[in-house]
Amino acid sequence: MELIQDTADLSAYLAADDVIDHHHPVVRATAARLAAEVSDSYDYARAAYEFVRDAIPHSQDSGDLRVTWRASDVLALGTGICYAKSHALAALLRAEDIPAALCYQRLGDGEGGHAVHGLVAVRFRGAWHRQDPRGNKPGVDARFSLDGERLAWVPDPSSHEVDYPVLYAAPHPVVLAALRAAPDRPHLWRTLPGTL
Repeated sequence: MELIQDTADLSAYLAADDVIDHHHPVVRATAARLAAEVSDSYDYARAAYEFVRDAIPHSQDSGDLRVTWRASDVLALGTGICYAKSHALAALLRAEDIPAALCYQRLGDGEGGHAVHGLVAVRFRGAWHRQDPRGNKPGVDARFSLDGERLAWVPDPSSHEVDYPVLYAAPHPVVLAALRAAPDRPHLWRTLPGTL
């Protein structure tokens, strides 16, 4: 699949906003701690990915009822669903001047419908590489990779699942609206977007 930037301006994938708030002290402190433990930007990207994947539990897996959407809140509270964890990873990458995009899949929700799933793409060696920081569990083994994707799920076209090819500099408005409107995770789970 060819990944398509929603803007040709690569600097947009380094920008901070109210969601990917990589200038926030919590994000800066986390980035500095991770950067101090590695030797180059590639190792930093892997360390940031593994930190978000492993140290921030997916709220559905952990049973946490809180809904986070701002990167600094995800890091401070230590919880989030796939979208929120993607926002946190994008912020950590951008904090160290590594271009990061948000991207999405449409997957079956296990109840006959579909839900949009959030990913991150990181730019290295002149190309974008999608990563899935949602968190591993039985049946899910996502890994950081620049040599072929190691995502949590591969969409099944026969089930009307899709990989969306667009790389967004900011969260998709449908995703952000669902996060912001949800008072708790059970409500969010009922209102997850089924398509972009």
